[in-house]
Amino acid sequence: MTTLSPEEIERYKRHLLVKDIGGQGQQRLKAARVLIVGAGGLGSPLLMYLAAAGVGALGIIDDDRVSLGNLQRQVAYRTDDIGALKTDRAAALVHALNPHVEVEAMPFRLTAENALAVVSRYDIVADGSDNFATRYLVNDACYFAMKPLVFAALGQMEGYVSTFRAYEMDESGTPRPSYRDLFPEPPAPGEIPTCEEAGVLGPVAGVIGTLQAVEVVKSILGLEGTLVGRLLIYDALVGRFQTIALKWDANNPLTGLAPSIRDLSIHAADSEQRA
Repeated sequence: MTTLSPEEIERYKRHLLVKDIGGQGQQRLKAARVLIVGAGGLGSPLLMYLAAAGVGALGIIDDDRVSLGNLQRQVAYRTDDIGALKTDRAAALVHALNPHVEVEAMPFRLTAENALAVVSRYDIVADGSDNFATRYLVNDACYFAMKPLVFAALGQMEGYVSTFRAYEMDESGTPRPSYRDLFPEPPAPGEIPTCEEAGVLGPVAGVIGTLQAVEVVKSILGLEGTLVGRLLIYDALVGRFQTIALKWDANNPLTGLAPSIRDLSIHAADSEQRA
C-alpha cells in the first residue's frame, strides 16, 4: 500500500486521529484516482476538499473558461482568472493547496467517443456537470466501465446528491439504481432551465459540492452509510435536509430486464450538438 511521508503525516494528522480513517484510510486516499466532471460551482469546493484530503490523483474535465458571471459561486477562481481555462486554473489551485496531489487537466468535453476511455482510468467519478446530456453520458459510461458515480446537481435554492453503483446487485439480487432510475428520460429542450438560465444561490453550490466531496471520501474509504440507493435533498430556503429511497426500474433502458442501451453510441448526436 502507498506509504505516507513525514510531511504528509503532519499534513493529515487530523485525519489520522479519526478512527474511521487512520493511517490505512489516508493511504487509501493517497492511492485513489478521482475524475471530476465539471469545474464550476460544484466542482470548485469538490476539487479543493479532495485535494486537501489527500486524494492522490485528480482528473478535472471542463472545456469552459472563467467568466465574471462564474465568480458568484465558483470559488476556485479569482477575478484575475477571467478568460483562463478553468481546468488550468483549477489544476494550479490544487498544486498550490497540496503538492502531493497529481492533477490531469482536460480542457475538453466528455463525448460519446472519449467518455469510456477517460472514465476507465479513474477509480471514482464525481459529476458536477450542469446539463442533462452530460449527466446521462457520465451515468452510462460509469455503468459500462463499472465505476462508482457520485452525482450532484443544483436548483435555485436546493441541491441533490447521490451515489450510483448500478453495475452491482443489492442484497436481494436486484440491480442498484442509476441516474436513469431517478430520471428515466431527459426533459425536453428548454423544459428545465440550467443554472445559467435560472440562477442559483452561490453558497448552495458550496454546500452541495462539499457534501459531494464527503461522499467521494466515504466511497474511497469503504465506509458504511454512503448514498447508494438514496437521494439526499437540501432545501436552503427552509434549512432542511431529507433523504428519499431510489428504486431500480425493470424498464430502465440501461439496466432493466430488456436493456436497449448497449454502448455509448446513443449519445453521439448529443456530443455533436454540444461540440
